[in-house]
Amino acid sequence: MKYKRTKGNEIEGSLDIVISHNEVEDDGEIIKWDEVLIHGTPEGLKSFAKLLIEIADLNQEKVDDRYLPIGAREHYHLRPGIELSKSSDQVIVGRLDAKGTGAFHNNYIPKE
Repeated sequence: MKYKRTKGNEIEGSLDIVISHNEVEDDGEIIKWDEVLIHGTPEGLKSFAKLLIEIADLNQEKVDDRYLPIGAREHYHLRPGIELSKSSDQVIVGRLDAKGTGAFHNNYIPKE
């Protein structure tokens, strides 16, 4: 099975991922929310999409345990100034389901 063990420089083109902290006042009440903003050149967005598809299509069960142990989840670190623009926040993108168990992390709350 093809498995990409080396990580780094996965993104080609330009990609910027930042967290926008927002705040408005509504009838004296302060409403706050965060948004993740993902912007890129066509090449950067396609490269990011390719990475997401690669992670989604990976059969974690077939990856050797020395590379992805039981209970672990495939993931990639996207770092400012390396894979991402220098203005980006660090991002980890990965699978929700754990190898061998299919369990989601403890902080996961499903949509209703």
